[in-house]
Amino acid sequence: MGHTTVDISERVSRAADSIVAALGLELVAVRYAGRAGGGTLKVTIDKPGGVTLEDCTRVSRALGHALDVEDLIEHRYTLEVSSPGLDRPLERVADYEKSIGRLVRVTTLSSWSGPRVVIGRLNGVETDAIRVQDEQGAEMQIPLGAISRARLEVEW
Repeated sequence: MGHTTVDISERVSRAADSIVAALGLELVAVRYAGRAGGGTLKVTIDKPGGVTLEDCTRVSRALGHALDVEDLIEHRYTLEVSSPGLDRPLERVADYEKSIGRLVRVTTLSSWSGPRVVIGRLNGVETDAIRVQDEQGAEMQIPLGAISRARLEVEW
């Protein structure tokens, strides 16, 4: 029986979390995109000071072996392990909490009454919202449920 890409991402994420943590790294995201007969599994990892090529290689080997043994993906796939980059996506509450004080770009859902794109300093994280001070100095509270996409902005 086939699994959806969401099912695959969730199952791989559960398996990858302990493997990545055991290697002293943080699992940032797991994304699977596939079609009949094949797909791509993208795993993003991080650590303080940044990820090295050696970190990516160790995770790729350990996770690839675990996925083969547990047979979590029933068809052929390509495994890609990478760092989140300078413009790291913010997906979990913990990502936002670690990024307080940093410059962020938040894209909101069209159903939210505020601006569609907010660029500003992340001032805080509440139970169900973030506080961002925009470039004009105004602070706004954006509900987590209204966020389509958020990432760090590169500061020069």
